[in-house]
Amino acid sequence: MKAFRIELALLREAVLGTLPPDAAPPDDDQVIARFAAGAWTVLPEPGDGVAGLVRERVGDVRALQLLVEGTSATAWAQALDDGEVAQMVPDALSRWLPRLGAERILGAFSQGAAHRQRLLTRADEHWPLAIDDLGPHAPAALWVRGDPAALAACDRSAALVGSRASSGYGELVTGQLAAGLVGRRFAIVSGGAYGIDGTAHRSTLASGGTTVAVLAGGLDRFYPAGHDELLQRVVATGCVIAEAPSGVPPTRWRFLARNRLIAALASATVVVEAGQRSGSINTAGHAAALGRPLGAVPGPVTSGSSTGCHRLLRDYGAAVIERPEHVVELIDGPLEESVALGGGTSDELRVLDAMSARAPRGVDELAVRTGMAPRDVTAVLALLELGGAVLERGSGWVRGLGRSPSPPRA
Repeated sequence: MKAFRIELALLREAVLGTLPPDAAPPDDDQVIARFAAGAWTVLPEPGDGVAGLVRERVGDVRALQLLVEGTSATAWAQALDDGEVAQMVPDALSRWLPRLGAERILGAFSQGAAHRQRLLTRADEHWPLAIDDLGPHAPAALWVRGDPAALAACDRSAALVGSRASSGYGELVTGQLAAGLVGRRFAIVSGGAYGIDGTAHRSTLASGGTTVAVLAGGLDRFYPAGHDELLQRVVATGCVIAEAPSGVPPTRWRFLARNRLIAALASATVVVEAGQRSGSINTAGHAAALGRPLGAVPGPVTSGSSTGCHRLLRDYGAAVIERPEHVVELIDGPLEESVALGGGTSDELRVLDAMSARAPRGVDELAVRTGMAPRDVTAVLALLELGGAVLERGSGWVRGLGRSPSPPRA
């Protein structure tokens, strides 16, 4: 039996090498689906929106079948049932077809297995759902070294990013922010580079926290080479991820594409130190486009290393970040403001303290977290909603941008 013109036995061997040793053996359909997802990390460049649209319309497996079969433009249009996307396919095929080959795709799996990588797909329990906010620009799968379960910590995390040519000031602030956030049970996301990124990872590790590094090239060879030992330590306690398969070198374009993953994974992005043309500004742009909270650390006005941060503060509405508490407020909302509706009660504070700015929580969950009766939680939510302090989001409630009650004064 064959799939994609490759013997199914070869596909199974390839896929098994990128599964955890204790994973249940996949059936034939699961093997084919996982292989197709991995293939779509090989064929397009990271962030290829046409690839994402095609996969959205017909699925990873069918899209790969159409590619392998050499389907005509007319047949693509019929399969996609979307004229606008179909018009983009011919140009996209000219990008994808040169990389279409069984040896290339099977090689990505074999090299991944050789370097103890796991292929993480949307079918896996540890897939970070926040990545899907990238829409058609989201990756088909992720290559992971370390424990994929560490990605769950990104549900409450901050990306600390900045210049490779960091100053002592930038590294000091980064270390303080990372350590303080770890103490508040936040994970730290960064890009593994020299400078601010490396300091963020080191401080997190030293504080006993969870950190995730997102790299621009394949995970068979860590980049930069001078951070190999650091990234091995990240692997031991968290994970290192990439959307590019083994053998793909980091390039300027791939660094820029990688930045969107950092912004999507983290609950908020903080630029600690960055010059006017720093790649961290690109990460900040992705965070803003995704609606993620954005902060920047101010520096001396005479320092070229902080001009990018000042630009974010001046022109893009980034929040001023001076200490870890400011990052927490950026994500969870301010905790000490006067209330818009008559002063704020202890019940209101209890409900707000139990809420998140990002993850909706239902009345029953809030009742458990606050120790209040569900009917009392419902009544408090109604009052808070009037003041804009909370918003209803589908399955639950989140913190709003309105003014929250301040704690009672002694």
